[in-house]
Amino acid sequence: MTRVLILGGSWFLGRTIAEQAVEHGFEVTTFRRGHTGTDVEGVTTIRGDRTNPDDVAQLTEAGRWDLVIDTSSFVPRETLTLAHTLEPVTDRYLLISTVSVYEGWPVEPLAETSAVLECPSDAGPDYGYDGNPGPSQYGFGKAGCERAVIETFGADRTAVLRPGVILGPMEYVGRLEWWLRRLQQGGRVLAPGRPERPIQPVDVRDVAKFALEPDLTGIMNVTAPGRETMGDLLKACRAATGSTAVLEWVTDEQWLAEQGIRQWTELPLWRTYKGAWAVDSHRARAAGFSSRPIRETVSDTWAWLNSGGAAIEHERATELGITPEHEHAILGLWDAAQLDHCGAE
Repeated sequence: MTRVLILGGSWFLGRTIAEQAVEHGFEVTTFRRGHTGTDVEGVTTIRGDRTNPDDVAQLTEAGRWDLVIDTSSFVPRETLTLAHTLEPVTDRYLLISTVSVYEGWPVEPLAETSAVLECPSDAGPDYGYDGNPGPSQYGFGKAGCERAVIETFGADRTAVLRPGVILGPMEYVGRLEWWLRRLQQGGRVLAPGRPERPIQPVDVRDVAKFALEPDLTGIMNVTAPGRETMGDLLKACRAATGSTAVLEWVTDEQWLAEQGIRQWTELPLWRTYKGAWAVDSHRARAAGFSSRPIRETVSDTWAWLNSGGAAIEHERATELGITPEHEHAILGLWDAAQLDHCGAE
């Protein structure tokens, strides 16, 4: 029987991986502090903090592990210590990273061969800096965590998955939830950019399934292939909520940016940079990754919310969403700009 250790495992991706691993018949252990979420039925839970050596030592006593899946790695030196501790009792280590490790994110189209931020494997939590639009301390940290695991386990025993945006039931940041709630309210909805703009969010359940692929190794971006669009997403939100809202597409993105809208947060998932939704993931698809239609992710998330689902409190959630007053004002300015344009013609 395959023995899997999940670092995390109580919420969103970690929990979904744990649930699917149990369904596959794996022997599953989660290592988590227990501050949020609940334990998954059918798993063994070891309470502990990954920053505490005594807590981590419990894992070597409970091993040997066929696979460690790390969903909670942010500080390189902590990951390095943990990897050194687990290496003697672990066959493979899978790290959930992010496309934010790339130097060009989100400005440039990206592939696994794109340059990665430089961060040493023993860096602390304050390494790096936040740029606008990038890079970020978060990206530097994740790059250092990748290096820590690869240095310890070697490339042939390591898998690094670099997702872009992950959506679906139990999403804790709340990007999709915000759009669902806004469409549910109805009225005129400020829809940013062109409806035909391709987007690449992936469903949490598809990422979890891929993480459990046998003998997975290598570095892979995990994004949807770009077949679906922002229009598909917002129309799916309208359909799922039964809304009669009218989508008002502000197609002049430069004009919209000039109004001071905070990209990515005030209108979630909207960014003007050409690399935001241009991440190549052919390696992952060749290795077995597939992504479901965005409408299924949307409808299942809405069903989860309406069955009593509620996201954990997350600091980034407070950044999301345009206020009704600001949205109304922007739409009024857009209407006036369109009238001026028609008059000029």
